[in-house]
Amino acid sequence: MLSVLALTSVVLLGIASQITAIVVYTSWERHALVGSDVRLSCSFFSWQWTSPDVTFSWQYRPDGAKEGISIFHYGGGAAYVDNKGPFRDRLEFVGNPSRRDGSILIKNLDFSDNGTFTCDAKNPPDIVGRPSSVRLLVFEKVPVQAGVVTGAIIGVVLGLLILIVAIYYLMRFLVARRVFSLSMSKHGKKGKGKEGSQQKQKPKVPLVFISF
Repeated sequence: MLSVLALTSVVLLGIASQITAIVVYTSWERHALVGSDVRLSCSFFSWQWTSPDVTFSWQYRPDGAKEGISIFHYGGGAAYVDNKGPFRDRLEFVGNPSRRDGSILIKNLDFSDNGTFTCDAKNPPDIVGRPSSVRLLVFEKVPVQAGVVTGAIIGVVLGLLILIVAIYYLMRFLVARRVFSLSMSKHGKKGKGKEGSQQKQKPKVPLVFISF
């Protein structure tokens, strides 16, 4: 019985050493204009070297839909695009699998393209992992996010405060320099006046002629 358990443990450890987790990364949310193109990035982290059998798969779920549809797959060194779905003739593979990049480009966006795009990657023997999703929002005009506005306001306020402080210290420096210059000029005039008065008050020594 013990020998069977030991053999089972060895087999499980061998499988676990060959199959490890893979982590897939995408953006959280992308904004784009109607009629423009958008790049949806997808990459992954794996402890293994990049396998020649690496695969990327993309699914799309429109807003309000319960299930997604497959729109792209890369495997065996070739890219396969869905030519019958909503992105027919509008989807292009722009990734680089050797660099673990499975990005796609969607062209000529429309409001109907709003939805969630999910990327899944496999790098054998790393095949266990969770897909990652990015939400696409298509606008007529890209809205300015509240965080960007707040950051800009804070930056302007800080810049004005720094400018005010710099001007304050510059004015103090100029006033102190002016006061110092005036003080030095007054001391110089007083010194010259004292020397002149001393020269005026200096008594004259009479000349004495001695005759023989």
